[in-house]
Amino acid sequence: MPRGVPGAEQTLTPTLFPEPGEGAEPDPRRLHVTTTTNPLVEASPEDVGMSSRALENIERVVQRYIDDGKYPGAITMVARHDQVVHFQTYGNMDDEAGKAMRPDAIVRAYSMTKPIASVALMQLYEQALFQLDDPVAAYIPELADLQVMVGGTADAPETRPPARPMTIRDVLMHTSGLVQRGSGSPVSDLYGRAGFVGPDTEFPLSEMVKRLGQIPLYCDPGSEWNYGMSTDIVGYLCEVLSGQTLDGYLEDHILAPLGMVDTGFTVPSEDLERFAACYKRDERASVREETGKRYSLQDAPATSPYRGPRPYLSGAGGLVTTAADYMRFCRMLLNGGTLEGERILGPRTVEFMQMNHIPGDGDLASMGQPQFGETTMEGIGFGLGFAVLLDPTRAQVLGTPGEAYWGGAASTAFFVNPEEDLALVFLTQLLPSSSYPIRRELRIATYQAIED
Repeated sequence: MPRGVPGAEQTLTPTLFPEPGEGAEPDPRRLHVTTTTNPLVEASPEDVGMSSRALENIERVVQRYIDDGKYPGAITMVARHDQVVHFQTYGNMDDEAGKAMRPDAIVRAYSMTKPIASVALMQLYEQALFQLDDPVAAYIPELADLQVMVGGTADAPETRPPARPMTIRDVLMHTSGLVQRGSGSPVSDLYGRAGFVGPDTEFPLSEMVKRLGQIPLYCDPGSEWNYGMSTDIVGYLCEVLSGQTLDGYLEDHILAPLGMVDTGFTVPSEDLERFAACYKRDERASVREETGKRYSLQDAPATSPYRGPRPYLSGAGGLVTTAADYMRFCRMLLNGGTLEGERILGPRTVEFMQMNHIPGDGDLASMGQPQFGETTMEGIGFGLGFAVLLDPTRAQVLGTPGEAYWGGAASTAFFVNPEEDLALVFLTQLLPSSSYPIRRELRIATYQAIED
């Protein structure tokens, strides 16, 4: 995973990134800039129909959280009409080391991995290697005999056959019958006993499906939207269909073509200096009195499992990334599947993924879910890897129908809006993502800056 940010023409200001050693050739993928205040900005907001003054609301929103001791640090980035018009860093990337947030900080993407893995599987769909209504078991026979839990306990579950098989569309849109570990159900208890601990699982995806095949489903496929392990199945389907490991496939077909040079499942030793610490919300009075913060250290870069190797390549939450990298992914989506001459998906495929696939054009609330950390439910649909804004008035959030978005467990978030040709990336490192409503606030601060 090479250093830096792609897209370069001028000389990088040395206060932002260290320069190569004397005599070394510059990396052409690094972004070169002429200002220390907005190192990634490519155009004035006014050039793309936005207000510079209004965009300052983004900075005020985030800085308020930093000043209140709620987040250690953060990065915000906005692009419109395929040009970055706002970029700002805040606070620290590592309080213990006293390190200010870097523009090229590497963060844990967690569930912002899901859209990338979903795009990977849809690339294979474009090759006609499967159909969305194909049973998953046709490609993963270990899941052929799944049952549905209807009663009993984790020690003695009562089961029946499912009303229909789990399909590939189900795993792309979280209607598979799988659930989230730690959700409190007997099924999630069985996940824990099987050793499923998210990206830190200590065995490969091939072993995961063997163990998962012995655990009943939470409900019939297609009957409920339940956030959970579905996108790990998406990742394993990529391996089965492509014949490559998930990390190899993503590198060859998405990350390298898009110039996402700092995105991967591990952080190389030469990049650890840029790896941010991760924190967890901690409201203990003793912590607040001692540090003035409302969080404590959860994962230090020096001892993080992301140093690798990581046997479990989680399509649901295993990647690390940077703001510049993830914005390149967003710009690809807004450009109908292409960026700087590299075609990742066809435009009709991108459009199809961002349509609402909930039965009857319903919203997530119609699928039996209460409010969830990554999104509200009313007025929100779900596509193939993304939540989709259907009705801003029902969702009670500023935006336009068709916005696709998602977030990660450490409070990261992004959205892309095809109608407005607009994208936002927000990076921080605080668990859990439901700690504060900053995602909704950032939407308001971004959309209100549009003037055309």
